[in-house]
Amino acid sequence: MKLFWSQVHRRRSRVARIASRGVTLIEILIVLAIIGLIAGGVAMTAIPQFQKAQVQTTKQSAQQLRNAAQLWRTTGGGDCPSVETLKRDKQLEATSKLSDAWDQPFKILCDDDETTVISAGPDKKEGTTDDIRVPDNAPQK
Repeated sequence: MKLFWSQVHRRRSRVARIASRGVTLIEILIVLAIIGLIAGGVAMTAIPQFQKAQVQTTKQSAQQLRNAAQLWRTTGGGDCPSVETLKRDKQLEATSKLSDAWDQPFKILCDDDETTVISAGPDKKEGTTDDIRVPDNAPQK
């Protein structure tokens, strides 16, 4: 009888060792699902904030470019400068951003008394509703 109980004990300890050896595939899948849900929630809040930051950065760069263009025009530089002209004439700082947040070049338009800087916006197509214009009330052409 003693032999029988020692075999049972050995078998139980072997089963316990096997069961406690690692994690199961189901446990790993559950953890991955939880991580995926958390990452999705973070992305849902971070992506819109990133897009707002791109628009805000583009507006600030366009305002700096407009100020430089107006200064260039008032100091007798000529009609309407291009970004390259402002850069060449050192009206822009070396660190100034010469393109929008989507790496598209700014466009400068000049009327008699108004200077407008335009970015094509996130869709990179000029003349659409997402275009960024500085000043905001500038008419579309």
